[in-house]
Amino acid sequence: SPLSRESRRFSYIDRGFYSRQLQRYFSLFPREQFEIIKFEEFKSRPLETLNSILSFLGVKPMKSVRNKDHNVVPYDRGMTLAERSELLRIFEGEIEELERLLGWDCSDWKR
Repeated sequence: SPLSRESRRFSYIDRGFYSRQLQRYFSLFPREQFEIIKFEEFKSRPLETLNSILSFLGVKPMKSVRNKDHNVVPYDRGMTLAERSELLRIFEGEIEELERLLGWDCSDWKR
């Protein structure tokens, strides 16, 4: 049977703890075998980000990229300030752990 709305919501939150997932992979494979991409970087600089990935893989760079979203489903409503505050509270430590683990600046995730 399908998951309840509540189960899906908490499952979605649980999957947002990326550092746990990454640490599990890093315990099995050398860190240098991974190229972790921040979605916001990909969204703002798709060609440069894709070419960074291709370089990491030893593949010839692309000259251009068509920027087209697929599988985009609009939300019924926007996130409320209270919901955003609660999510920031939940993920505050996780964001700091990702910054440490990946050497990223995730201050944009804390706003």
